[in-house]
Formats: sequence, structure tokens, C-alpha cells
Amino acid sequence: MRLDFLKDFDFFTGVPDSQLRPLCDYLMDTYGADARHHIIAANEGNAVALAAGYHLATGKVPVVYLQNSGEGNIINPLASLMNEEVYGIPCLFIIGWRGEPGVHDEPQHIFQGKVTLKLLEDMNISSFVIRRETTAEELERALASFRPLWAEGKQTALVVCKGALEYEKKAEYKNGNIMLREDVIRHIAAVAEEDLIVSTTGKASREFFEIREADRQPHGTDFLTVGSMGHSSSIALGIALQKPEKKVWVIDGDGAVLMHMGAMAVIGANKPGNLIHIVINNGAHESVGGMPTVAEEIDLVKIVQGCGYPNVICVEDIVSLDKALLEAKRRNELSFIEVKCAIGSRADLGRPTIAPQENKRAFMDELKL
Repeated sequence: MRLDFLKDFDFFTGVPDSQLRPLCDYLMDTYGADARHHIIAANEGNAVALAAGYHLATGKVPVVYLQNSGEGNIINPLASLMNEEVYGIPCLFIIGWRGEPGVHDEPQHIFQGKVTLKLLEDMNISSFVIRRETTAEELERALASFRPLWAEGKQTALVVCKGALEYEKKAEYKNGNIMLREDVIRHIAAVAEEDLIVSTTGKASREFFEIREADRQPHGTDFLTVGSMGHSSSIALGIALQKPEKKVWVIDGDGAVLMHMGAMAVIGANKPGNLIHIVINNGAHESVGGMPTVAEEIDLVKIVQGCGYPNVICVEDIVSLDKALLEAKRRNELSFIEVKCAIGSRADLGRPTIAPQENKRAFMDELKL
């Protein structure tokens, strides 16, 4: 399906999704990050609120794009802000359908895929599924059926199956940083040794898993957060507070940190002396295509200091990284390390071969020691 139908809209906001890569490429090619027309949001709920503001200012229908994993983040603003029984703010959602029943996908998407359409139905959102075989005429009829609903202050959704969208240009993303994320994670693992490590969703956990495999190391001290983007640091905090005798490292990403930034305020207020929080910042949502985050436009060090972390540093090379890692390991005080890194990963990067519940059992067994 070509994206010509998007020309009827002039404001887009959301969180990138690999299944929506053609849409994301179209938006970057057409608008870039022009805030009047396109904003890459911190999380999906944030996008809904931005869309509401756009409608209040213009009277027009906004477009919010997201992976179906983000449906949970939009439920509150949908129910208490957008719904026709509250303010009645129209919106078109474009949702990538990961874990579509009958289509192979990663374990974190399976249940979400099963309930994707049901959640929309429960939220009184009319939806239309775009499949590979969907024609432009069928999509136009669906959009025509949506227009009277928008006039009533209702929301609608286009749910996009794998490979259903197409766009001829593919955006390329890069930055000026020199360190590769996989090298950064390899150095973290070497210094952490047998400490506990919680890694964030996406390529970071995939690379961490393969580093362990290549070095023939066990995975019992590792918790791979394959889903729930933005929550790894809170998982690590929960562990650190209950196991004060164990050092806990969290390998985080800039997109994940931005998604639920309030977690750092809670960490800073509790100040667990056994927690080391590392954010690998490449300024991109790389795991879902590479669209930029706003992490390059903000000062994470100052934000984290303001949240109450007593030890905060930003590093841009391996020598500085190793020094910061060793110092954090030796001290018994909450530490934060921002690591500036390049965009990019190995073309042959695999995925964890252990199931999430197997990972959970091994990790909990390790904690009993």
C-alpha cells in the first residue's frame, strides 16, 4: 500500500515501529523533525496529548503512529481526554501489528498481538486492517467511513500488517560518535563480572546475549527486558532495593529513558548504593529503524543530577568508559554513566535463544544463592 492517503493530513506524532518503517521514512523525507508537522514523541501517551493540542489549536484531525505494544500507553489519555464522553477529540491512529495471530514474531509481541483489535474495540475505536493485499480503493472506503466518526469527536485506527506499507525512499541515520554499542556492552560485561545486569529492550539485549554466548558465559546473572520499553531501570531498582548485598547494573537506552523519564526521579530519591545506571545514547530509536530521539538536544547529565544521583558522568571514548565503569564498581553509591555511541549494529545480529520464562527462572535461581 502506497502512502498517498497521508496527504490529507498535516500533523503526525508518535513512536517509531519497524513495521511502520515506510511510514517513518515518508515522514522524515517529507517533514523531517519539523515540529509544526511531525514530532517524534517520548512515548505513545505523550503523542496522544500532542495530537489533542494540535486539534484544539486547528480543528483538524491529527495522526498518531505507534507499535501495538504502545496501546497500553495510550489508554489513559484516550479514556480520560480524547473520548467523546469527555472532550471528544478526533484522531487517526496508525498501528503496527506485531504478534499478529498466525504470523511468527518474538515472544514479547505474542499476547499483545492477540488483544490488539480487542483493545481498540474496548476503547470504542473503529479500526480497519491494512494487509498486503488491501487495495487503495478499500482503504479509501475505510477512510470515508471514518470521516463522520471524526466529526463526532471519535477516534479511528488503521492497523498495519507486516509488509503492508511501501515507500520508495529509505532514510539513513548516523551521528558523529565513535564507540559502537556492542563494544560498550562488552566492556560493561567485562567489568561487571558476576554482578547482576538488567538490559533494556531491543538491540542492546540482543547484543548482550550474543556477547555471553561468544564468551561461553552463563546467562544466570542477566535479565533481558525483551519488552516493556522504558522500564528496565525500575526493574533494576526493585531488585537492588531487595538485594542490597549485590551490585546491580542496568544497561539502558536513550529512547527507553525518555519514554518513562520519571523513573530516574524515583531512583534518585531512593539512592540505592548498589545500583549502576548506564544509558547508551546514540540519539536514535535504532532497534525500530533509526529515527531520532531528542536525547541529543537535552543534557542528560544535568537532568540526572537534578533527580538526585550523587555520581554522574558522560563519556565518549573507550578509555573514559573503562575508567568510569571501574570507579562505579568500586564505590558503594548510586552511579550514572551516559555513554555516547554511534548508530549501527552487525547485519547478522541474532536474537536471544532462551525463552523469557527460562530467563526469569535462571535469574531468580541466581538470586537465591
